[in-house]
Amino acid sequence: MSLAVVTNGEKESIESEFQKGVKHLCERGITRIPSKYILPVPDQPNSGNGTSKASNTNLKLPIIDFAKLRGSNRSHTVNSLRKACQEYGFFQLVNHDIPRDVIENMVNVSKMFFELPFEERSKYMSTDMRSPVRYGTSFNQNKDAVFCWRDFLKLSCPPLSDVLPLWPSSPMDLRQAVINYSKNTKFLYLMLTEAILESLGLVDITNIEKEYDDELREFKDGSQLIVVNCYPACPEPELTLGLPPHSDYGLLTLLLQDEVQGLQIQHEGRWVTVEPLPDSLVVNVGDHLEIFSNGRYKSVLHRVLVNPSKSRISVASLHSLPFNSVVQPSRKLIDEDNPKRYIDTDFASFLDYNSSCEPKRKSFLESRKLI
Repeated sequence: MSLAVVTNGEKESIESEFQKGVKHLCERGITRIPSKYILPVPDQPNSGNGTSKASNTNLKLPIIDFAKLRGSNRSHTVNSLRKACQEYGFFQLVNHDIPRDVIENMVNVSKMFFELPFEERSKYMSTDMRSPVRYGTSFNQNKDAVFCWRDFLKLSCPPLSDVLPLWPSSPMDLRQAVINYSKNTKFLYLMLTEAILESLGLVDITNIEKEYDDELREFKDGSQLIVVNCYPACPEPELTLGLPPHSDYGLLTLLLQDEVQGLQIQHEGRWVTVEPLPDSLVVNVGDHLEIFSNGRYKSVLHRVLVNPSKSRISVASLHSLPFNSVVQPSRKLIDEDNPKRYIDTDFASFLDYNSSCEPKRKSFLESRKLI
């Protein structure tokens, strides 16, 4: 079945089909993508225009060895972390110690969820961006002029006692798999946050116990969102994207990828494909960390390509301060030579902004800039 050309009488029905997600469209056997998913030519992945220009080369991100952050070579690794956050906004984290079975179970239940009948998946559909559990499609299906080739399941984590009963009960092992994975990624996030604060000169690791209350309390009690992304095989991948160019809103995102390439970042004015590295996590700076660091560390535009023959699954663990906290440049990073560069913000402002308009590139972060 092709949905590429429809009569006026079918338009309302087709619009309803789009809202059901890409997986649903693929299950109906489409051989061409509907016009709703076709990007304007300058925004298509192979366009040579402006910031859409793509490179044929793959990019090997800086590698941060988590084990060395906990060893005698910590200072050297912290320096490498500083350089990665400044020059790339991304790095690969190796030797992270998340047990293999925890990762495998997380990937398996993710695949199984998207293989459930649509009637089961649709129980969790919501357009409310504040919902603690949300199954949806595209980026912001309420506002996107062109839909992207993605379905997602978003699960808010803390406090688990409140949200766990709301999580999908099928597949049977999903809740426990997500609990195990979220706890492991939360630990990594906190350890990376300590190192990042050290790299910014905000804490002294030799006196971390004394300084924890001052600098790390809000980080420790912060928000965590698990986002499971499904990018089905696409019959015309040159016309669309799995995710459009965007930056992440939080402090850090820890991304688990499968072996199918798809993630691209903008580096030195070109789109380059991130080479998947076995047994690693991709970590990137978010908008909130750019604000907190007063611009020293940059959140970087990234996007997702889709594949003509293979589906792709990724699991993103997004971390930031508590929902009601104010994100602002650290006072210790502001002086006469480095004035405050961003206005204070919070999650509510971010959600209101994204609910009211189509997100484009780093538009929310741009709205926070003072200079």
